[in-house]
Amino acid sequence: MGIIREIPVAEAAAHKVLVEELDDAIDSITGRLLTGSWVWDSALVLSRWIPTHLNFQGKSVLELGAGAGLPGLTAALLGANRVVLTDVQQLLPGLLKNVEANGFTDRVEVKQLVWGLDDSGITESSTFDIVLMSDVFFDSEDMIGLGKTLRRVCGETTQVWAATEMRPWTGECLDQLMAQGFQVVEQETSQLSVHAAVQDSDTFFAIFQIKPTLAESSKSALNAWSNSAAISSVYSSYG
Repeated sequence: MGIIREIPVAEAAAHKVLVEELDDAIDSITGRLLTGSWVWDSALVLSRWIPTHLNFQGKSVLELGAGAGLPGLTAALLGANRVVLTDVQQLLPGLLKNVEANGFTDRVEVKQLVWGLDDSGITESSTFDIVLMSDVFFDSEDMIGLGKTLRRVCGETTQVWAATEMRPWTGECLDQLMAQGFQVVEQETSQLSVHAAVQDSDTFFAIFQIKPTLAESSKSALNAWSNSAAISSVYSSYG
């Protein structure tokens, strides 16, 4: 049994999500507790940001690297008619518990997904309207698989939103995505309810919109390179 938290995700008192943080989801290779077992600060930030910036009514939503599933569960609370929470196999039982605890079994699914590998079970019906991610920018080598998955789950109108704590290596991850042809647009950090969402006010967060480039062109490649240089410059100040 882990710790059960009641997390407010909007100003309205009714907008709260129940999340259980696991204490028994172990990485079979390292023997350590999986990092997705608890709610990361970026998930709190994203879940406080999306109620006032995104419209989920009637939308299909995919959360990649869901962990405890807070952003995806928030989307269900805000009116999404289909939400798919994905992560590695060891974290799926915890995700299922959180779906049941919030009464979302009628519209929230839990599925295993390893970035870059077979995702036919995720995209068998259609692409998604919105993709959510939080704290997924750790290892630049993982971005190749993430990029492959994003291309398969995104349609022409799909919106991809990612929240992250600003770390020295975040820029390398974003560079790798842009090298694959994605556009990365950073939101103003001053718009984030950082102080309300997390206790450490000295930590910087950002929310990015990741735009898959469905039609490659020389102009797109040039824009990706220019944006990459700009992002790297921005992140050097957080190193």
